[in-house]
Amino acid sequence: MTQPTLIRREHSALDIALSLAAVGVPVLPLRADKGPFGNCPDCVANACGGRTNMKTPGPCACPWPCHGWAAATTDPNVVASPQWAAAWRRTRAIGYHPGGAGVTVVDLDNPTAIDWARKSLPPTTTVGTTRGEHWIYRGAVRSVNGVREGVDIKSTMSYARWLGPGTGNMTDVPAVVDELVKGKPSARPVPRVVAVPAPAGGGQCPHRSPVYLERGIAMAEQRISTATSGVHAAVYRTFLAVLSAHGRCGCLTESHIGRLFTAAQARGESARHCTDAWANASAALGM
Repeated sequence: MTQPTLIRREHSALDIALSLAAVGVPVLPLRADKGPFGNCPDCVANACGGRTNMKTPGPCACPWPCHGWAAATTDPNVVASPQWAAAWRRTRAIGYHPGGAGVTVVDLDNPTAIDWARKSLPPTTTVGTTRGEHWIYRGAVRSVNGVREGVDIKSTMSYARWLGPGTGNMTDVPAVVDELVKGKPSARPVPRVVAVPAPAGGGQCPHRSPVYLERGIAMAEQRISTATSGVHAAVYRTFLAVLSAHGRCGCLTESHIGRLFTAAQARGESARHCTDAWANASAALGM
């Protein structure tokens, strides 16, 4: 992540967001409670009734995800779009997707956690928070909360508040952080094959048409392969769309899922990131 120059306080949230996006930091507006705004009238101020946890991406008819880290973008046309204009005027904080910026945030929430970090972690870029500090390292890892008391790891499929460029030179993610992350199991194991009950009524699933299903998988592969930016978000959105259409009727097979993972990995996604994206999409749909 290239650090932007320190932005003067009188600059608007939109100015700051555009400055961050210009140097490759995916941004999104946050509400006073630090949760993401909805990006469409159906989801603004949780008007959708919370059909998803507002801190996680969720299904929506919007052109882009409404909730959570997957809404973060470096596209200036999206950042400055009418859909986000009201949110930037009312935002109390700017969020960003650390993993999308190629960094990992070690979120230290109290003095005890800070003392542990000073004894256990190498120095890096540090930013003060309301209750503690963010230590920012170069490189992305899986996001896990509660790796230690008062310590969260925020990187892929997560968002953090932008609190300024910080002080100190950024260094690589240390081995101790990798060990903490690996020591915590994923929140939701991904099913290798989607197995769900047959549709009510016992009728034949309409998606079992080879042409219909093949067209859907091919379009999903193309959507991932042609993503020009925000590959993490594009992969998640595509997985969500495929599961929305085919996940409840037993159409998807190991082969179909493998094709999607292959397309994502060809764009630089790791197998672990693919697994997490699939698990998050499944959970968002209640599968």
